[in-house]
Amino acid sequence: MSDIKLKLYNFLVNKHSGIRESYHRLHDNADRAGKIKSYAALLGLNAQYYLMGKRDFGTSADVKYYEDKPLFSLSESAAHMKNAGSSVLSGSYQLQDYDIISFDVFDTLLLRPFSEPTDIFFFLGEKLGIMDFKRIRIQQEFLARKEHEKKYGDNEVTFAEIWERMEREVGIPANEGMKAELEAEERFCFANPFMLELFNALKEMGKTIIAVSDMYLPSDFVGRLLEKNGFTGIEKIYMSCEYGKSKSVGDLYGVVKDTYAKALRIVHIGDNEYSDVKKAKEAGLSAYIYPNVNAAGKPARAYDMSPLIGGAYRGVVNARLYTGLKKYPSEYEYGYIYGGILVLGYCSFIREYCRTHGVDKILFLSRDGDIIKQAYDFLYPGENTEYMYISRSVVTKLMRKRNRYDFLLRFADKLINQGLSIADVLGKMGLESLIKLFGKKAGIRPEDVLTDKNLDVFKAMLIKNYKLVDKALAGFDEAAKAYYTSCLAGVKKAAVVDIGWAGSAAVSLSVLAKTDWGLETEIIGLVAGTNTLHNSEPDAAEEFLQSGRLVPYVFSQSLNRDIMKKHDPNKGYNVFWELLFSSPTRQLAGFQVASTENDDTGLSVKPAAVSSDAYVAQEKAHDAGSQYIKSIKAGDKLINLLFGKPDANIKGIKRIQKGILDFVHDYHSHFKDYPYMMNISGRDAAAPMLLAASHDERYLKAIAKRFDFKIDV
Repeated sequence: MSDIKLKLYNFLVNKHSGIRESYHRLHDNADRAGKIKSYAALLGLNAQYYLMGKRDFGTSADVKYYEDKPLFSLSESAAHMKNAGSSVLSGSYQLQDYDIISFDVFDTLLLRPFSEPTDIFFFLGEKLGIMDFKRIRIQQEFLARKEHEKKYGDNEVTFAEIWERMEREVGIPANEGMKAELEAEERFCFANPFMLELFNALKEMGKTIIAVSDMYLPSDFVGRLLEKNGFTGIEKIYMSCEYGKSKSVGDLYGVVKDTYAKALRIVHIGDNEYSDVKKAKEAGLSAYIYPNVNAAGKPARAYDMSPLIGGAYRGVVNARLYTGLKKYPSEYEYGYIYGGILVLGYCSFIREYCRTHGVDKILFLSRDGDIIKQAYDFLYPGENTEYMYISRSVVTKLMRKRNRYDFLLRFADKLINQGLSIADVLGKMGLESLIKLFGKKAGIRPEDVLTDKNLDVFKAMLIKNYKLVDKALAGFDEAAKAYYTSCLAGVKKAAVVDIGWAGSAAVSLSVLAKTDWGLETEIIGLVAGTNTLHNSEPDAAEEFLQSGRLVPYVFSQSLNRDIMKKHDPNKGYNVFWELLFSSPTRQLAGFQVASTENDDTGLSVKPAAVSSDAYVAQEKAHDAGSQYIKSIKAGDKLINLLFGKPDANIKGIKRIQKGILDFVHDYHSHFKDYPYMMNISGRDAAAPMLLAASHDERYLKAIAKRFDFKIDV
């Protein structure tokens, strides 16, 4: 290229990335006429930029957090079924009226776990060791079609022709490349569950079933692929590459018609409006559209993700929600779409950290750790894990000797002006026995409401009598020590897994283990996210994050700062995330050492050791089939774990968990042979939630309303 041409190219093409990408999309791989059009388009783009002031030429690097408004009035699957229109999904078409049923193959009978079919070439490139293989493979197929068209007058290139060119132009032996590509297709293609049910129903009717596809793969391979996935008994497979004719032109349908008697009625079903419906009808066949799952799901999917993980995530989600097989509840979809990849990625992160850092045991904290543990145990069975009961209120009480400030902050400062009496607050602290300290002489009475005006007097009275505070909670301390030391017995290094945010549970357990319980266990806290700049205590854990005693997966002030800045607890973001990690497990309210004498509940309650939350739980009528006390053996002691009320909408919580686990199972089944696909960055794992938070969090607020979900101390 001459200097003048280079300068002109740099000015017209390279000066703006959006113009450059728009130009190359038109120019690359175009024929002579197409290249002339691309030059004209390039001049037009520059005119728009310099003369008309247009500045919003999008590029692949400018992907937004969202593509469309997330649905919230209906679940995605329900809306898809409702809007099915004149498609085979509507159920209004009587296929039994036809003699021969013709099906498209790829994206109809068979699906791939990708949002773009060419994403399969990423995996070939990794296996063959060729960088930029996806682009090369697409380009060489395009050029092979052009070569074929010059020789034969059509562009229905064969698989062998593509790879003969690949061997010549790229250097990969054709036999090696073809073998690898066929193996990848066989590994990734799976039966569309809706179509499999329809296919089997038509077989039971005795219908003749054929397959017609515009594809370069040989029919014998496609036949084996279909049979492997349950589509047995197909009478004939018509592949465009073997006839030099195609659905897109329409002449392949002529071959189908010539095969069968004219009196037979033929209907074709496929996902392309033009080649599967319009051209089939023009050829004299009946035809019905089957909405392409990825096209249907695209407006609602997150695209601000890395190429491999993003494509796999979108493909898996779309294949679950848009086949038309089933409508799912909104709570289930919340778990599947937004929680599934977050939990899956977090589990992989946890395992990698623990393997790298010599962790002996993984403790999943209740209740946020419930679904994480379920997923982790499925993915990595046989590892040393335990679900450990804990709550913020329990930790705060246990740390009261070392952090009196936090104890009083959580149970006094943060409870002012809420209509709670002094007796109520003492009950929440587990200090009912100290009610007698308050009266006329103290200047504050048990029935007085705690406000900002009497807060200092209340706190001063507790500080003055702090030995009595410790004495009142001695039974609580003893039982808690027995429980937690049993969880940590014989463990040199433990990872404590939580969603976040301050990471106080892990840090507190680390301190208590060494100072109060006499253990040498090193405890590291793993959290999905941390406090953000929007918190009242944004820097609460910074020293622990910097030292490595707390390790974040998705975001912190030094990791994925864009997510950290967007995550605003004041807008409910903590609630939205905690709802994803919600559990039917009740919140831990307290501990007690169980008596050896049983009462009619099977457990004896020692009032002096029980918090008021637990009193309420015991005294109110029990829910049918529920318990508020769990008895466990901890060392040589029998310990009662005391629980509060269950959250609202337990059914919805279970649906969320089911959605999460189904995504984990689906994704794992597709990619278990590719371990690197489990390496999901925190940024990718959070991308769907960024989409969900678009448009003023309307979708997230609608979901949260179903649960009355609140953050408590």
